[in-house]
Amino acid sequence: GNVEGYSEMSDEAFARRFYSDRSELVGLGVPLQSQRDEFTGEELYTLRSEQYFLPPLELSDEELAALQTSLFLLEGQFAYAEPLRLALQNLALGRPSPVEAPTATAVRVEVLDRDYSPETSGRLAKLDAAISKQRTVKFDYWAIGRDEISQRTINPYALFSDNGVWYVVGKDLDRDGMRTFRVSRIRGDITFATRRERDFRFPPDFDPSEFRGRPPWQVGEAVGEARIEVGLDTAWWVERSFSGRGRLEDGVFVTEYSDVGLLASWVLRQDGRARPLEPPELVAAVAEALRRIAESHESPPPVPAPLLATNGEAPVPDRPTGPVPPERFAVLQALLAHLLARCGDGKRAVIPASELTEGFQIPYDQLDEHLQLLNLVNFGGGCYAVYSALDGDEVRVEKELFGDAFRRAPRLTPLEARAIRLALEFVGPMIAAGAQKPIYRVRGKLEETFGQFELRESSEPPPPGEEEGLIRTLSDAIKAGRLVEIDYLKPDETSTASRVIEPYTISRDLPNWYIHAWDRDRDAPRSFRLDRMRSARLLDERFEPRPDFAIESPRRLARLWVSPTSARWWRERGAAALTDGAALGEIDFGTDSYLVGEVLSHRGEAVLLEPADLRPGVAARARELISELVPKKRKTKARR
Repeated sequence: GNVEGYSEMSDEAFARRFYSDRSELVGLGVPLQSQRDEFTGEELYTLRSEQYFLPPLELSDEELAALQTSLFLLEGQFAYAEPLRLALQNLALGRPSPVEAPTATAVRVEVLDRDYSPETSGRLAKLDAAISKQRTVKFDYWAIGRDEISQRTINPYALFSDNGVWYVVGKDLDRDGMRTFRVSRIRGDITFATRRERDFRFPPDFDPSEFRGRPPWQVGEAVGEARIEVGLDTAWWVERSFSGRGRLEDGVFVTEYSDVGLLASWVLRQDGRARPLEPPELVAAVAEALRRIAESHESPPPVPAPLLATNGEAPVPDRPTGPVPPERFAVLQALLAHLLARCGDGKRAVIPASELTEGFQIPYDQLDEHLQLLNLVNFGGGCYAVYSALDGDEVRVEKELFGDAFRRAPRLTPLEARAIRLALEFVGPMIAAGAQKPIYRVRGKLEETFGQFELRESSEPPPPGEEEGLIRTLSDAIKAGRLVEIDYLKPDETSTASRVIEPYTISRDLPNWYIHAWDRDRDAPRSFRLDRMRSARLLDERFEPRPDFAIESPRRLARLWVSPTSARWWRERGAAALTDGAALGEIDFGTDSYLVGEVLSHRGEAVLLEPADLRPGVAARARELISELVPKKRKTKARR
């Protein structure tokens, strides 16, 4: 009767509203306990403090700095940046703001997610809510293989980022089977399919890790097993790149496949470092592709049709949407704790409005609305926990009767816990290398503290691997100004080569890590992909940082004609559509041999137009590979 709004409802409306609110609280990670009153028989509900407040969690300044670095690295490109910010606010309650300035590690490292957009952020927020509440969703989806848009109804089980692309996996109710959907191919709004509080339960045997890390030729149901011979100096890279998705047997890469064409593309991209053995369909696909490539680059180049006026769209782009804010409940929880902490043991406090607008990313013109809403929802039983009001550039806060009870930080919501976990996965190896693994200590403490949040819809982060050790060595070298000797396998070479480098900065262009350095052997700036770095050894010799060092930009642009069969995949990445259904695409490249490998990988569906002087080289290399990779047919003598 004392809670605003409830007293004016009928019994039926009150019941609907109460059970809806209770379900929402449970979904936010704030469970209510209930028991029957032994005298009246009424059901009594209790919100236990240990299930609302953040348990004691001792994070060192170094560990908080690691989380802070995660935020700065992912800011503006991470769908869960705002929940991550709120989690940091709560974890650092009572300390200086954790979001004042980037750490030195954040300055040295850049993370680039080319698949990210504000639309992606909004879709992920809706799908995340559906997974947490176990709600069925509907959306229009562009099936790029069939080039058609149709409505899909799914029970979403998990969200994950794979090779820099976000996917949702779940049961497709229309097709009665498990399906994986690329989030960027969802069209229009995502809506709940029913009005029920819950539509499904997670299958007990569901493991989202099965859907992660699949190479393109394994997306879908396997139809066979292939055998591909690889050179000894390439085998280590194959084993590192496709661990768990294949095996090496005496220099032969054995892997399951669902699409022989995509596996043939990978073989061709190796430019002679991989030779198909089985099945015959794979050998034939490679041979046919090489013949098409040779013929299309020996004959005059195709004349592109006129550009399509609408830039061809396949699907119509969605209306633009701004970044979706995190759960309002989580914002108010964190804001309440922050205001009370600023009051301390006193009754009142005056704080700069900028402290809230910057710390909670609330626009100034919306700050008063947030404070008024907080005043409303923290009222109950005739008393407030806090009352706050915006007065120009200041916020005046008064701590009320229940204020001291809520001075502790609230628990992290499941969304905030997920944000931290994903942030650790995105940038953890780099931070671990730069700060003696505080990020892994943070993960251990958080998992121990928030174990009740069963994030079964999130796959386990990949265990520390080879790249983490390389990043640690390179980070130490950057910090100490020491030279590093690396063994590196270029994409267009068949054997590793030793290089001595001066390392300067690390970046991540999802999914790959890069080190930008001065190559002492080439006496020029170079960038190296860490997954192709076999080893890195810290040398005793130090170097004086070059004040004019800049990341190398030796890239050139190649122009390609893409057939109507493959044009839609290129259009998805920004290629220009032509009136005949084909497309004009571009590839940036550093060396001629790299470009040749890229053209080969498209199996004749993409024909090089410019630079025109490289066309004969593409044709010649295709002819050479026919001799090297395709077994010659045996001739039989006719008997008399």
